[in-house]
Amino acid sequence: MSGTDPESRRPYNPDAEHSFPDERANSVYDFVISDPEIETYLRAQNVNAVSRKGYNDHGKEHIRIVRNHALRLYELLKQSHVQFNGAGDQGLEEADEPVIVVLAATLHDVGHVVHRDDHTYYSIPLAADILDRVLAEFYDTEAAVRVKAEVLHAILCHHTAEDPLTTEAGVIRVADALDMERGRSRIPYEEGGRDINTISSQAIEQVMLHPGEDSAVNVEIR
Repeated sequence: MSGTDPESRRPYNPDAEHSFPDERANSVYDFVISDPEIETYLRAQNVNAVSRKGYNDHGKEHIRIVRNHALRLYELLKQSHVQFNGAGDQGLEEADEPVIVVLAATLHDVGHVVHRDDHTYYSIPLAADILDRVLAEFYDTEAAVRVKAEVLHAILCHHTAEDPLTTEAGVIRVADALDMERGRSRIPYEEGGRDINTISSQAIEQVMLHPGEDSAVNVEIR
């Protein structure tokens, strides 16, 4: 499919029609993008990753991109009737699947505030504390614990040797890997960073997601 497809790069719009029950996810989405504590964490994530280690951007812009990719992937997979097992295995509802995606995409790199190395493992306790506060706004205790478990699983599996055991976690892992456009490497490149991640990112202009012909999703990289 042509890269001119406007949906392939359009940011997630809570007001648009979606192929999944979105009311709960949209409420959580609106909450996390305006939460002062989460906003501060996202800005602080770049101190260790970029300022001290010279890696590419892992702050607010990275999170925005990954969250958009994750929700786009989720939408395309739902359109193709792909089954998501994370929420279902916990006895949760279909409406909780995109909530897991939104929260895991938003918090997956929060451990960078501790250290870039092994950041995924540092993300778990930090995200757990944030999730306790956020989920209490939307769920009773049992549902909150189960959603939290699935979000933490997706966070852990996004960048480690542990295999994702749920479709939701797989979406986060792929969405994170797809943040490879030129803008991702802008910060360290302009400051002299020249590692393989930074240089390879400079060669990629666009990453677009479309409905596939032989698969649920076609990833176009330019």
